[in-house]
Amino acid sequence: MSNEKHHIVPYRVYVFVLLGLIALTLLSIEITHIDLGSLTVAGAMVFAAVKSYLVLTWFMHLKYDKPYIVTMVIFVFAVFAVTIVVTFLDYLYR
Repeated sequence: MSNEKHHIVPYRVYVFVLLGLIALTLLSIEITHIDLGSLTVAGAMVFAAVKSYLVLTWFMHLKYDKPYIVTMVIFVFAVFAVTIVVTFLDYLYR
């Protein structure tokens, strides 16, 4: 533990990320009021994906972590995405 590199992130970066998360949350709420048909859910999911990327990168410090940990997180999200796609395909063709 003593030979690990420590990173120092200024507080203003966290404030900007927090403001971005708040703005994206408000935008994801507002997109539901716009009638985009089936694209409304897709738009909200895009906002959710960007928000999760910001949280994972900055608040969970994946930006400064070892590459194998980032690879494991990407693998988990890939398994989750495959599970969601298979579920929707099952629902669609039932």
